[in-house]
Amino acid sequence: MTSKNTGYLLGAIAGAGVMVAAVAGASMQRPATHVDPQAHLIKASTAPIFAPPPGAPMSFADIFNRVSPAVVSINVTSRVDASALRRVPGFENFPFDIVPRGGQGGQGGGDDDDAAPPQGGRTERGQPRLPPQQSAGSGFFISPDGYIVTNNHVVENAETIKVVLKDETELDAVVVGRDEGTDLAVIKVKGSRSNFPFVDFENAAKPRVGDWVIAVGNPFGLGGTATAGIISAYGRDIGETFVDYIQIDAPINRGNSGGPTFDIYGRVIGVNTAIFSPSGGSVGIGFAIPAEVADAVTKQLISGGKIQRGYIGATIQNFTPEMAEAQGMGSQKGAIVSDLVPGGPSARGGLMPGDVVVGINGVPVKTSSELTREVAKGKPGDTLRLDVIRDGKHHPVEVRSGTRPSEKDLASNDNTPGVERGAPATPPTPHPSVLGMSLSTLDETTRRRLNAPAELHGVLVEGVDQSSDAGQKGLHRGDVIVQAGGRPVASAADVAAAVDTAKKAGRNGVLVGVFRQGRTTFLPLKIAAG
Repeated sequence: MTSKNTGYLLGAIAGAGVMVAAVAGASMQRPATHVDPQAHLIKASTAPIFAPPPGAPMSFADIFNRVSPAVVSINVTSRVDASALRRVPGFENFPFDIVPRGGQGGQGGGDDDDAAPPQGGRTERGQPRLPPQQSAGSGFFISPDGYIVTNNHVVENAETIKVVLKDETELDAVVVGRDEGTDLAVIKVKGSRSNFPFVDFENAAKPRVGDWVIAVGNPFGLGGTATAGIISAYGRDIGETFVDYIQIDAPINRGNSGGPTFDIYGRVIGVNTAIFSPSGGSVGIGFAIPAEVADAVTKQLISGGKIQRGYIGATIQNFTPEMAEAQGMGSQKGAIVSDLVPGGPSARGGLMPGDVVVGINGVPVKTSSELTREVAKGKPGDTLRLDVIRDGKHHPVEVRSGTRPSEKDLASNDNTPGVERGAPATPPTPHPSVLGMSLSTLDETTRRRLNAPAELHGVLVEGVDQSSDAGQKGLHRGDVIVQAGGRPVASAADVAAAVDTAKKAGRNGVLVGVFRQGRTTFLPLKIAAG
């Protein structure tokens, strides 16, 4: 399970095995198999509406008896590095021990030496290696010849995979393909058996908010557990890039990861993936990947073992109402471009930092997530037509899509060197103050002192009044202001001019681009009265 600082626990793996490496899914072809003509698809009702059938919700027993044979427990043995675990944000508050000492469970992680078991050995970099980790999740058959859907985080880093059926039969399985972007994976049971009970994804019918659902899985290693609840909401954004989740209140816990959510007709409407929990246990807020997303991804994984998505090579963030107000753009929504990958698709296509993307291929864009998802729908090589606002006017920009790198590669790009906080100070000299910040020119001497990249141009923040809006929003010494009011800046006078322009336009804020440790972020700063 991956613990997130937001309080969301992505998935719910029972046990101490936590997979943290991100490895691209291997390209695999689906082997030819013979399907037993007697293999049976678990038929769902063909009722066209969601009026409860007779007996519901007085009992879900008939539904459970019909679909539960297709649901499996998945036991995984994996091995990860202690140092890798500690690099994952949020693990310091993980609700149970994940770094055993000397091969035994204990409280907290301790130092690397404490975490290194005698039998664990060392990695190629000399780091202590953990002993094999045991973890468990859930899954379900989607074909009679042994293909099983589960979560990526259940099986990533797996050395061995055991599938436990309802009758407690244990079978070996292998990974067919994984997709980090949606946290989905497909595994296949070894052998030639072709009569497994299986279920289908339901893409046509869609239960309403308030309709009953049933979750079946392996919470805390208790296989074959059924829980019931309702659909609480659709379209939940919990910080993942490519999925708008279904929120359910059917209790799901560690070990439910990868299990199915059924409607009251026994149709798979989602794949259980995450819970919101301050404590690590269920509080009635769970999240499932919608069936239409899971169906499309798993079919691609089975056919090719890998998912390819479009990519424009730009870092984006939400264009908030406060930003729109600072730019005099009313209630405009969209995604603002904060950085470009040098030589990437967007840079070649003419997109610029500070551009606000409000549409792509005729589809309106209101958030950065919407833009990322629309870009990802394109194929590498496709032409993406962006509608951007620049200098208050709409501009068409055409970008030829690239191939989206793995999530691991994208994360590694965030570690580019840049200006560091607390850099050595030069003798104090007076500096102009704008928006509560003392600003100086970023000359070559200062650039070398701060180890700033050669292509960086802007104004250096020498100090911040903590009572100002800039101070309240976390700006500090060593930041570099690269834009103000939609235009590049090279001096404190440029920033002051942007403030004056905003005042004359009747606006009470200025949108500034702030470069820090290799990345640019846009922030709206309020203009102090007076």
